[in-house]
Amino acid sequence: MAERFLRNCWYVAALDTEVVRMQPMRRTILNEPIVLYRKRDGSPVALEDRCAHRQAPLSKGVVKGDVIECPYHGMRYGPDGKCVLVPSQDTIPPAAVVKSYPVVEKYKWIWIWMGNPAKADPNLIEDFHWRDDPGWQSKGELLPLKANYRLLVENLCDLTHVPFIHPTSLNETMIDRDEEIPVNTFRSGQSVTVERWEFNKPAPSYFRTMAGLSRDDKVDRWLNLIYTPPSFVRLDIGAAPAGNGAKDGDRSAYPTTRNMNAITPETDKTTHYFWANAINYDLEDESLMEIDYRMVHDAFLEDLEIIEAQQENMDARPYARLNMDGDTGGVEAMNVLEEAIVAEQGDLAEVAE
Repeated sequence: MAERFLRNCWYVAALDTEVVRMQPMRRTILNEPIVLYRKRDGSPVALEDRCAHRQAPLSKGVVKGDVIECPYHGMRYGPDGKCVLVPSQDTIPPAAVVKSYPVVEKYKWIWIWMGNPAKADPNLIEDFHWRDDPGWQSKGELLPLKANYRLLVENLCDLTHVPFIHPTSLNETMIDRDEEIPVNTFRSGQSVTVERWEFNKPAPSYFRTMAGLSRDDKVDRWLNLIYTPPSFVRLDIGAAPAGNGAKDGDRSAYPTTRNMNAITPETDKTTHYFWANAINYDLEDESLMEIDYRMVHDAFLEDLEIIEAQQENMDARPYARLNMDGDTGGVEAMNVLEEAIVAEQGDLAEVAE
């Protein structure tokens, strides 16, 4: 059964550094080939990556001014997708049009709207302001995943896998293997929140390394996450001196890490994984951000390895889902996503009628 995607929403299409002025770039999103390039003023453009004439990929062509030229017969298309030149004739057929997608550059990412352009409100872009907030330093990347995007969303919403998939890469940063795990999961509208708090515990190795805490320091520490559709997961990880009321008070003064995940389906079984971390301490020391980035990068490679192995087994034969208590966050996230997809398809059916 083909994957159904939520379309009337923003997805991350590329890192801002990937899309350059004179070199068009091809990227597949929701099974659709897209060409991305920049106009003379630097603003990004996203078009269907197939010429209306003979289906040649425009990404193999060249950018001239604000238009892109097909490599096969030289037809040129403007940022709105309309053909503006057919070298072999004077007239331009009305059908010489390719699909144009709304795009916005924000938070060091290029965002694309894959649904009805009339509904593409930039205010609906997920809040990842830590990416370029001057009070934080941040670093991220794009990782390819050979698996369905839903598996990665479920992975990020599940805290119980951490001590088993990441016994050394994350060490005691999050969850110890043998400890009881107090987790609170709840849904509010179209978001799912998973919260985990520990009180009066020795400072974990992560914050001893990153924020200068000592082994003797006692802290209240948190690992909270929020999922929003279609596939965004934001983690809030931090530690405060024990007994300071951090759980119900202002935690902005305490060392905090924000992990940001924007997961974009490429095809039914491949995914573009955009992620970044941001920290709010020792902003003048860029080496700390590099240490943090490298640790999380290595951990996420461990996640991708097990998820790709999952996908191989799932492709081999049909299976029945077996859920445990620790799956609650991921299950709720998939419920939210499925409800949004069903509602959107219902709206499309009404329009068709």
